[in-house]
Amino acid sequence: MIQRIKMGRVLQEAVAAPYRNLVTRPTGAAVRIRIEAALAVSNCLTALLDFSEIELVDLSCADEVVAKLLLTPQTAYFLVLQGLREDHHEAIEHVLTHHRLAIAAVPPGCMVPRLLGWVQDDAREAFTHISETGPLDVSGLARALGWTASRSREALGDLTLHRLVRPMGELYYPLQTA
Repeated sequence: MIQRIKMGRVLQEAVAAPYRNLVTRPTGAAVRIRIEAALAVSNCLTALLDFSEIELVDLSCADEVVAKLLLTPQTAYFLVLQGLREDHHEAIEHVLTHHRLAIAAVPPGCMVPRLLGWVQDDAREAFTHISETGPLDVSGLARALGWTASRSREALGDLTLHRLVRPMGELYYPLQTA
């Protein structure tokens, strides 16, 4: 099950103002604290953070909200972003790359997520393949991409470490986005 969090609503509740800009570190911290509180009482494994009502995301808020949520083990196990514009994408990508973190983001009008941030090239390729085709085990990914089993295992291990796939038994599932 997925918990959808509308970032515009959280921002308005956190700062009690009508603007739709995620700027300044204190604003980001206030938003993150509200998200953490909502996730603490949720039984969902996946949180979908919807940025469609947000006008601007600066680097400090990308760091304070997205990076810190990824670094906090108490948050939903899987985080997915939605409704990002290109300028949002750039700020979040920059911050995540700096921290060597990654997150799945669903582009507007698309159901298949793409990766933002830093992962090894093989992990990025494996993520794309699993997101497009569905769950695979180590040998299935190796066959599909023409890799050795150890190369597939390492890529899937990276994706699991970054919480970008859902391992269940022998299979690695794409993250839920809807």
